[in-house]
Amino acid sequence: MARSMSAYNRRQNHRRNGVQQRASLYYTDGSVARKVQAIPADAARRRNAEERRRRTQPAARSQRRAGAELSISLPLLTLLTVAVIATLFLCYRYLCLNASIDARMDHIEQLEAQLENLKTENDALEQSIDTSVDLNYVYSVAVNELGMVHAGKDNIITYDKTESEYVRQNEDITEKK
Repeated sequence: MARSMSAYNRRQNHRRNGVQQRASLYYTDGSVARKVQAIPADAARRRNAEERRRRTQPAARSQRRAGAELSISLPLLTLLTVAVIATLFLCYRYLCLNASIDARMDHIEQLEAQLENLKTENDALEQSIDTSVDLNYVYSVAVNELGMVHAGKDNIITYDKTESEYVRQNEDITEKK
């Protein structure tokens, strides 16, 4: 009875686990210690064949499925090819435009640096011109050497302007007496 109960318990454990497990190498006979039970050679061969079949069956099924899924219709294949080519072309154009923009930005930076250098050089030249011309020296040469005199009240002639935009002089201005 104990022997049949242990076999029953083993079967129940296999069913409970949901996994078919290898048959136990031991059996229980009441309260006696376990004894090793030899597995027959043909049972081991059968078990190995079943394991191999279980391993290869899913692979064969997946290969059959993959073969079935790889069959794509010609219009779909053509559409996908055109889409991939168009995508690659757009990516190429995008990269070309980015490279062009980068080159132009570098050129603009160079021109801005050149403009800054020219402005600095222009300011330096203007400063040197301003410092080289001494207005007191110009005044003394004009008065002493060239005979310049200050205008008096009798040298200044005023007149009324009739046109508002500009003056056109066709004749000499008459002197007031």
